[in-house]
Amino acid sequence: MKNKPKEKGQKYQVRQQRFFSEAFRKARVDELIKGQITVSEISHLYKVSRSAVYKWLYRYSHHHSKGTNQIVEMKSESMKTKILQEKVADLERTIGQKQLDIDYLEKLVELASDELGYDVKKNLEPRRSSGSENTTGNMTTR
Repeated sequence: MKNKPKEKGQKYQVRQQRFFSEAFRKARVDELIKGQITVSEISHLYKVSRSAVYKWLYRYSHHHSKGTNQIVEMKSESMKTKILQEKVADLERTIGQKQLDIDYLEKLVELASDELGYDVKKNLEPRRSSGSENTTGNMTTR
């Protein structure tokens, strides 16, 4: 297999064909099955195509046959699910904290209204404008 030259005048490089022993391939398949390494990692470490690694897996594994998904994909999905569950739990904690803040502030307004003798909540709302007057700083007091 020839590689394209990177620059003009550079010669083509011929890629040397390599052969891996059966013991080597079986050892990599065992690592795959045990979850110690992924197909991508084998491909990258030993500079072998992913399709070659899958061929080894189909040939030397009794549990995998062509057309089946690898454990790596299932782990990936379970990791996504775990991350999403953690995110949901975090958001639920945040919502709970915000609800506590709202309840505290409502109770504070209620106590202030009882202490002052009038509804603080109503008096803090700005007066509605008819559209022709300046509304800044206008608050109704009773």
